[in-house]
Amino acid sequence: MRKANGFTLIELMAVVVIIAILAAIALPSYQDYILRGKITEAVSSLSELRLRAEKWFADNRTYVGFSQVMNGTRYFTYACDDGAGGAVTATAFRCTATGVTAQGMGPFVYTINESNVRTTTITGLSGWNNSTTCWISKKGESC
Repeated sequence: MRKANGFTLIELMAVVVIIAILAAIALPSYQDYILRGKITEAVSSLSELRLRAEKWFADNRTYVGFSQVMNGTRYFTYACDDGAGGAVTATAFRCTATGVTAQGMGPFVYTINESNVRTTTITGLSGWNNSTTCWISKKGESC
């Protein structure tokens, strides 16, 4: 009688089940990790915009005219206004980073103003919190 070489179907199916369980645990964590990496663009760019605005204000005593152009960005678009939807004024600005949907960042909106008030608005993602006092960069984080 000859002994068969190789694996049985049951052994192969057990390995497939184990791999599927590990993937089901690891994949959501990896996706959250990727989102957190993309959020750093918004946080650093908004901080840079605020520094530009404050430097401009220190030199010119107005926020009107500071450079609002952000180069090399990929995951967010940036815009500055007076906080009410109008143009930046002599004494007020609000800069907003809005996530690019095609890059998977559509639910995320971050803002900062002349008083350094930071807000986070995240829509449609379970486990992510909104904030009126800080920037949220992790699932479940709050201020």
